[in-house]
Amino acid sequence: MSWGSVMLILCSAKGGSGTTVVAATLALLHAQHGPCLLVDLAGDLPAALGLSEPSGPGVFDWLASPVADGHALLRLADGVSDGLRLIHRGSPAAIAAARDVPAARWAALAAGLHATGAEVVVDAGTGAPPPALRAAAAQTLLVTRACYLSLRRAAAQQIGPTGAVLVHEPGRALRRSDVEHALGVPIVAEVPWDPAIARSVDSGMLAARLPSSLSRTLRAAA
Repeated sequence: MSWGSVMLILCSAKGGSGTTVVAATLALLHAQHGPCLLVDLAGDLPAALGLSEPSGPGVFDWLASPVADGHALLRLADGVSDGLRLIHRGSPAAIAAARDVPAARWAALAAGLHATGAEVVVDAGTGAPPPALRAAAAQTLLVTRACYLSLRRAAAQQIGPTGAVLVHEPGRALRRSDVEHALGVPIVAEVPWDPAIARSVDSGMLAARLPSSLSRTLRAAA
């Protein structure tokens, strides 16, 4: 993908697939080339990046307001590292009302994010991203393991990704070609099974010391 103002959405069919770590890594890689905005719809990015638990309004609070504009959106962003800012999920009340967000507000969010001029990486969590947000994205990548149940659920959820990131897991019988056939999209990157990745996340050092196995394999998808 060429550098420019684009939106990249990451999602998964099941929890625990690695979506948050992949989203954080892609955002960190983008930030090496220019401003990047990381949007957390799932809720785990601050912890994965070793940040304090956020307080105050977040992206779902912005969505719940019928009048909040792009300037208000940028005021929600917190610094993570050079070139990278994070908009956290938001207050519990706003998150609980997320299902009632109208399509027009999701479209307004997409427009507001594009207007920032920054690269945008969205961790959309589990399930199909909102259609209005997905329509504005340059790519929607499904993060998955070579797991029959995950692939079956992805098909049922009609996520409609443009590509997939395959997280290797020891002992799986399905191959890369099987995953591509099941999803009907190409695998754009493969993340190895590397204990260093888990140690980096568990110690809160993902942003400070990005494991080489992550940066090397995901750079092509950034």
